[in-house]
Amino acid sequence: MRRLALALAVVITALTVVPAAFADGPIYVTQGGGGVASRNGAFHYIALPNGTGATLLVKVYAAGTEVYNSMTLPGAWGTALIGSGGEAGQGLSRDGRTLVLESTSGPLVSPAKFLLVDPTHWKIRKRITLPGSFTFDALSPDASKMYLIQYAKARDLTHYVVREYDLRTNRLLPGKIAARDEDGGESTMAGYAMTRTTSANGRWVYTLYQKPSGMPFIHALDTVHGVAYCIDLPANKSLYNIALSLGNDDRTLAVHWRSGRPWLNVAVGSWEVSPAGTGGFPWAWVGVGVVAVLALLAAGAVLLVRRRRRQELEQHAGQELGLA
Repeated sequence: MRRLALALAVVITALTVVPAAFADGPIYVTQGGGGVASRNGAFHYIALPNGTGATLLVKVYAAGTEVYNSMTLPGAWGTALIGSGGEAGQGLSRDGRTLVLESTSGPLVSPAKFLLVDPTHWKIRKRITLPGSFTFDALSPDASKMYLIQYAKARDLTHYVVREYDLRTNRLLPGKIAARDEDGGESTMAGYAMTRTTSANGRWVYTLYQKPSGMPFIHALDTVHGVAYCIDLPANKSLYNIALSLGNDDRTLAVHWRSGRPWLNVAVGSWEVSPAGTGGFPWAWVGVGVVAVLALLAAGAVLLVRRRRRQELEQHAGQELGLA
């Protein structure tokens, strides 16, 4: 693709524009900001107002402010934003050929509107209009399923359900994605999204929420099979400083401070929560203890041998002098 010689000020604006539309719901929509990062992190896709009621979608090098390519879209569209900290959002398929944009009109405006763009060929793939109040939540790795948050109560963005939209048949599937808790019961979704991380294969999406009561929980969404789990966490008054990351081949979800200081670990699959640094009986420390004991025993044996040898030498010297 050819590089576009857009003004540097446009790119700077893309990086500094404050979130547009709403800032009270679980998932936000924004124009400007960090946009959506490519899978390898080399580029960001950022939606910008062009001043005429349309939207300028730009592909920007993450390492600088140079614009790689762009296209103009009719209407006001933005990208998903997770939490109020301005983190780069979601909405790009694993193959990079589907990017979900959302109308900036807000979640309480019906109908809800979504735009699917192919950012590799720079063309509109699909327009979706749904009666009711919806916001974008997640996309399956192959872009066959889109997950939406539906608000059932007027002017209440803290209570909602997760719905599945089949992008192959172009229909909203009946029912809801009922999140299960640790005991297998159905959990009620309510709260504000704080931060998010996604598994390497794009299948699992983990979102840290804060309930209206202030208590935190993690919503684990399987975007391939359309199931979800809610994992309650201990109280924490500094959730804005908490981040999520995956380790141990995506088998451990680490909940830690943004400084890197650990807090909790969640075992993926069993969803057991444990303080960071614990993981069953500390066999490694037992091994260290055994080695230390063996080293002490060996040192004691050496001292004992030396003492006996010294006694033998003293006894032998006494015999030579006729003192024995």
